[in-house]
Amino acid sequence: METSTAATRGLTSAEAADRLAADGPNTVAAPAPRRLPARIGRQLADPLIALLLVAAVVTALLDDLPDTAVILLVVTVNTLIGVVQEVRADRAIAALDQLAAPTARVVRDGADRILPAAQLVPGDLVRLEAGDIVPADLDLVEVQRASFDESALTGESVPVHRRTGEEAGAGTVLTTGRAAGLVVRTGAASSLGRISALVARTKPGLTPLQRRIAGLGRVLGAAAVAVSGVVFALGVLAGEPVARMAITAVSLVVAAVPESLPAVVTLALALGARRMARTRAIPRRLHAVETLGSVTVIASDKTGTLTQNRMSVQQAVTADGARYTVSGSGYSPDGDVRRDGSPLPAPEDLRLLARAGLLCNDAELIPPAGDRSEWTAAGDPMEAALVTLAARCGLDPTPVRTRLPRIAEHPFDQATRQMTTVHRLSDGDFLVVCKGAPESLLDAGSHSMLLDAAAELAADGLRVLAVSAATVATRPDPADPPPLRVLGLVGIGDPLRDTARDTAAAFEAAGVRLILITGDHPATAAAIGAQLGILAPGDRVARGDAGPLTAADIDQARVYARIQPEQKLDIIAELQRRGDVVAMTGDGVNDAPALRRADIGVAMGGGTEVARQAAELVLVDDNLGTVATAIGEGRRIYDNIRRFLRYALSGGIAELLVMLAGPFLGMPLPLLPGQLLWVNLLTHGIPGVAMGAEPAEAGVLRRRPRSPQESVLGDGLLRSVLIGGACVAAVVLAAGVTAHQLDRPWQSVMFVVLGLAQLGVALAVRATPEPGTRRNWSLLGAVALSAVLQIAGVLLTPLQTLLGTEALTVAELFACAAVALVPGVGLRLSRRVQRPAHS
Repeated sequence: METSTAATRGLTSAEAADRLAADGPNTVAAPAPRRLPARIGRQLADPLIALLLVAAVVTALLDDLPDTAVILLVVTVNTLIGVVQEVRADRAIAALDQLAAPTARVVRDGADRILPAAQLVPGDLVRLEAGDIVPADLDLVEVQRASFDESALTGESVPVHRRTGEEAGAGTVLTTGRAAGLVVRTGAASSLGRISALVARTKPGLTPLQRRIAGLGRVLGAAAVAVSGVVFALGVLAGEPVARMAITAVSLVVAAVPESLPAVVTLALALGARRMARTRAIPRRLHAVETLGSVTVIASDKTGTLTQNRMSVQQAVTADGARYTVSGSGYSPDGDVRRDGSPLPAPEDLRLLARAGLLCNDAELIPPAGDRSEWTAAGDPMEAALVTLAARCGLDPTPVRTRLPRIAEHPFDQATRQMTTVHRLSDGDFLVVCKGAPESLLDAGSHSMLLDAAAELAADGLRVLAVSAATVATRPDPADPPPLRVLGLVGIGDPLRDTARDTAAAFEAAGVRLILITGDHPATAAAIGAQLGILAPGDRVARGDAGPLTAADIDQARVYARIQPEQKLDIIAELQRRGDVVAMTGDGVNDAPALRRADIGVAMGGGTEVARQAAELVLVDDNLGTVATAIGEGRRIYDNIRRFLRYALSGGIAELLVMLAGPFLGMPLPLLPGQLLWVNLLTHGIPGVAMGAEPAEAGVLRRRPRSPQESVLGDGLLRSVLIGGACVAAVVLAAGVTAHQLDRPWQSVMFVVLGLAQLGVALAVRATPEPGTRRNWSLLGAVALSAVLQIAGVLLTPLQTLLGTEALTVAELFACAAVALVPGVGLRLSRRVQRPAHS
């Protein structure tokens, strides 16, 4: 599209300025952040919070300032936490600017210049050296052994060789060689900009917990207002003052609605986040902690997530057909060679194969030093794998290369798919070494056995190279080498992490379906799926390059290959449409839109910054197994929220029933507004919050995940709440009627029994953890403190004045305590007799 002059001398400064003015800077623009009032409004729209705001307005109009202050404090804290978390989550788009190359080597006015990458325009001639980030989409016009790491954009783990006339995408990295290219697309039009647009358009939805709590809030709010209206009407008809009954009705709304639920949820999530952080999993949003407990599908990237993201030789085949397995971790020389499962010293023919791969090679291994705890490599990862093979076969790379210096080479040629080097021997002869694709080095007639072995290695998901060599007396031309003798084959792959198989098994045991989504070749994806145990013989691999993915593909496949970023979104959206709660893992730029679209995005700590910012959970140790631990933590949190609801709603229903039934039993106003709020403060306050720290139930990771469509009150919880509330109300009314008949202070008796009975339920709903698990002593302490304060309400003169209570004798207090124990004891016994699937 450009002239030959532009291809050699670049643009002039004037031309570049005109194009910059017309096309704009080479930056990925982030969307305007949501304004603070909009963020606050989003938090206040929660049904429970809205109901509390109405209650605060009513209590303020009635000059009930203490209750107004308490309600507004809960609302303020919850809103502040929500806004802070939302601001942090919206940084995903801004991280794309950090990924882009800050500077670029550009030819302007016929001279090389280093300019900010933002100043690049279409038509600029950009030069690249090994290690450079491609600053914009380039049409390559000059290539010398250039290979690009495109994993961040495509998910393809193997560096891709590019030729003149092909494109290099923005955000990729030149790993070897040199290149030059003309800028064809910048900013939002580039590969990086296209993914940025996907992230910007992809909005995260509500978490399962947020959806469930919102639905519950609407139901509770309507029910509480309706019942409070009935109580108000009954009181007025019975001759009670209108103002008192108005305060009573508002107090009853506050008592019936678990307004401390946001605090309980926040504490449970915060404690869960701290526990997860200790296991090297950092939640970026508190609600992400609970979402993990509801996950039904984990869609995992391959490179760097399930695999080590370090190429290594896993199989080697010598010329006689002997096949060897090579083990070891990363680029460390430590490892061994095995045949038929037994470790053995590398035989001579394997050492010759490894030596040849070492010589026809430009990579180097770098030992641990300074802040590096592992061996690393410089150069092409596949060539680094060959150097590592030599070290594991007992060869010291540096002395070998010193004894056999390279004197000539023919760099990798994409047309012949070969690389050739020439080395001087100590006796004056020359060693010629060639490595390349098996089909280019092996003759179908004389090497059929090795070609079959190469096919088997490829079927196992390995990248296969053939290596050949020959010793000659005269110096050869590396571009036209003499006949060579085949030394064998090497199968190079990105091996599974040591914990990957156990992690997949743990997900299966927890009822979570693991699916693999990668940009790699189908054979590689299938091999990894089989090694993980998620792909059985005969199962199909869904291919993104075989046409649009259908609903049937997504319903049946567990392994996806050649998948583009847009297709990851399609897969996640279809799974969510079917009702699944999806966790997406990844580490590259190409994963960012899917991480944001999933119910919970899980990024690898060693991945790109944009992936980490788009995710809700970051795995510092890059270990997917940490997600299994986090799922257990999420389930524990959800169990504790349901535990609190069982406890709090039972008390709220009991209070509603007592206030409704009291007038029909000769008690026009069973409890005063102050008494209701006091009971509510003591029962929903410290004990309710302490419930968020309960340990996990036994077998939390050996049960199926909850259905995403299940109500937060499902699985028998609503029935338990109604029965518990009815039992508490029954003992309170029975105690009140008895005291009324005995001409004792029946209202104070009902006040004490109501508070103590609810505290008894708190003890009854405690978790039943695995033996040896540390108990939640904070809950026992909170219940004890609340019980003392509840009894103090009828014994201390200032509290008697404040609450309108009368003193009870010691015998009456013991009788109240004994009666109050009945609901809690009954609930605990029923749990032992018939424990639900989800406690």
